[in-house]
Amino acid sequence: MTARGLYAIYDRTTLAGDALDRVEAVLAAGACWLQYRDKRDTGIDAALLGELRVLTRTYGAQLIVNDDWRLAQAVAADGVHIGQSDGSIASARAALGTNAIIGVSCSGEIQLARRGIEQGASYVSFGRFFDSRTKPDAPGADPSVLAQARALGVPVVAIGGIDINNAGDIIAAGADLIAVSGALFHAPDSGAAARALCALFDHTRPHAGA
Repeated sequence: MTARGLYAIYDRTTLAGDALDRVEAVLAAGACWLQYRDKRDTGIDAALLGELRVLTRTYGAQLIVNDDWRLAQAVAADGVHIGQSDGSIASARAALGTNAIIGVSCSGEIQLARRGIEQGASYVSFGRFFDSRTKPDAPGADPSVLAQARALGVPVVAIGGIDINNAGDIIAAGADLIAVSGALFHAPDSGAAARALCALFDHTRPHAGA
């Protein structure tokens, strides 16, 4: 699997409403993946997931469900993102099939990435790299891990406090995709923020050795 670009993290927990207008603006601006993340105690929001499924299909983006591969399967999402405590990658792969996108959180540890790929992950995610509103307590990661991960043969995702001011450095360090939440969905203009981040991929390439 090859992928490069903006990975929008739609964290419903941090939003006052569903903000579907912002989701559409971000997708229209070129985000290639959208992750649904919802830590509220209100249960599964089937209607919202249905809206997200329609929007991602409309704009040719991939819908990734955070944590729960069973939910991803139920809503016909394109994949799932699995944390280190979210269950078995192998089980997710067996259930979702060979074409599903399955990501794994690796903090800043390359050995976790290798293990995840062995178990069936199709991308690896590192971070946080900067202060993060979405995951303020997540351990920090050094950008050098991105260059190491490029040798693993799967897309490399960077997450954690990424915005227009630092995203170029993270792409240059080796990220294939930048996972962004607050800098998109809490921006004054989500579409403009997404366009600016997407544009970085047009003229930023990893440094030699990354």
